[in-house]
Amino acid sequence: MREEKQPRLLTDLLERNAARYADETALVELNPIHDDAKNLAWKDYALVETGHSAHYRSELTWKEFDDQANRFANMLTDMGVKRGDKVAILLMNCLDWLPIYFGTLKTGALAVPLNFRYTSEEIAYCIELADVSVLVFASEFRGRVESVRGELRGIRDYIYVGMDPPETAKSFESEVKGYPADRPQIAETIEPEDDGAIYFSSGTTGFPKAILHSHASLFSAAETEWRHHGQRHEDVFLLIPPLYHTGAKMHWFGSLMAGGKSILLKGTDPGWVLHTAAAEKASIVWLLVPWARDILDYIEEKGDEIKGLDLSNWRLMHIGAQPVPPSLIKRWKRHFPRHDYDTNYGLSESIGPGCVHLGTENLHKVGAIGKAGYGWQTRIVGENGADAEPGEVGELIVKGPGVMREYYRNPAATAESLKDGWLYTGDMAREDADGFIFLVDRKKDVVITGGENIYPVQVEDFLNGFEKVKDVAVIGVPDERLGEIAVAIIEPKPGQSTPEAALEKEILAYLEDLPRYKRPRKIIFGQVPRNATGKIEKPKLREKYSVGSVVAKQVAE
Repeated sequence: MREEKQPRLLTDLLERNAARYADETALVELNPIHDDAKNLAWKDYALVETGHSAHYRSELTWKEFDDQANRFANMLTDMGVKRGDKVAILLMNCLDWLPIYFGTLKTGALAVPLNFRYTSEEIAYCIELADVSVLVFASEFRGRVESVRGELRGIRDYIYVGMDPPETAKSFESEVKGYPADRPQIAETIEPEDDGAIYFSSGTTGFPKAILHSHASLFSAAETEWRHHGQRHEDVFLLIPPLYHTGAKMHWFGSLMAGGKSILLKGTDPGWVLHTAAAEKASIVWLLVPWARDILDYIEEKGDEIKGLDLSNWRLMHIGAQPVPPSLIKRWKRHFPRHDYDTNYGLSESIGPGCVHLGTENLHKVGAIGKAGYGWQTRIVGENGADAEPGEVGELIVKGPGVMREYYRNPAATAESLKDGWLYTGDMAREDADGFIFLVDRKKDVVITGGENIYPVQVEDFLNGFEKVKDVAVIGVPDERLGEIAVAIIEPKPGQSTPEAALEKEILAYLEDLPRYKRPRKIIFGQVPRNATGKIEKPKLREKYSVGSVVAKQVAE
């Protein structure tokens, strides 16, 4: 056995856990029973029945995890993958995802996770932008990949995860088993400042940009998360968001640091989340705002179903990726008074959550995103670059160990966002007298109506407090007289029976507590689209409603 060294890389943490906790469970995958049974057949799944649903369950120990990462690294090396090459990962959350990611890092190649919601065109765009030479993809994406295969000229090799691989792709399952589980020699030469991964921006303000991070940046995310939430070896982390995104994976890095077990839950059904948390004795659950709302609605509608569930191990619920309505947390604490609550702010450009951190001890500041996280600095600046006064709105900028190296192959965008080591986030914020930062809105989402600035997040937070509203998005649309006006797209709670005309009147009456200039000029009842990380897809809404809508109703001025 190799002597344990001081970890400097994520792969060091994995190898340390494999040595310390060899036979302990590292990862558990839970699949809903309605998933394609054929594509699950090659795995060692157990069929599990619960009071809520039936599902397939499989797990990996820490040693199996590291062994599989090494085998995949040796497979890539045998295929000719070299330091600096890019390996794209297009998979749903599964037990293979993280061993493939870590195996890629062990070769000195860059891991390039892809959003599983990408269209064929977006897959081709991102692969070309990131100079990807190897694509790992699963059966769910076979059609999308094959439809643009002719455009993927830089791809040398395809690796297929699933049953019945196409003739033009190598089979992950059949080939990786044939490689040794020895640590690849090249792993000894990888340094923290080497390039480690390329992530893509969420695309909420346009087409995705490729974000280049070093190994040191990735490692800093693990340390920041562990410092913020104090993960212990005995903790069990219930992981629901997609692993391709920095949010989910970097929160999991805290469990990696502690050697704790994690549950990969494929699905967001609130009943299943609660039953899984009880069955797997989850102690930490990271949620997005819509999922937290769904859980609370479920509890309030079907409370009898969960009365017998033992959720006593659950100690921490934290939320990120978007502004969190204070009304939601007050409601959560009514049902779960013993839970610690936390929120983290971050961007893929700052290697995910943690550059701003509220802290569980600051429940009295719910609504704020917090203060500078572990190892980070923050400022709020005006248009001239000078620091804003307390209470003044400006752009939030951050500096720390997880700031991206660059927007890959985009020097103009890099120069616009990185200045003297500071990352300009594009988020408008203010700081209170105690130094806590409150997010106001995206700089590009601010609505300027008749010369007045309206920050949609503030209006959304207000409307989220109305009991018949499930979700809401506020956008600006062009207006001849005022330049643009604020429009509220409101998704009513399911099951409430108030007719739209009457509901609109109730909402307008509720809005009278806002200053007149902040009140939306139009109400639209419809679905609020969110991406896989819970962020409202406002470009889609602006495109849909900017020309007007037959269901939009002009509010009297």
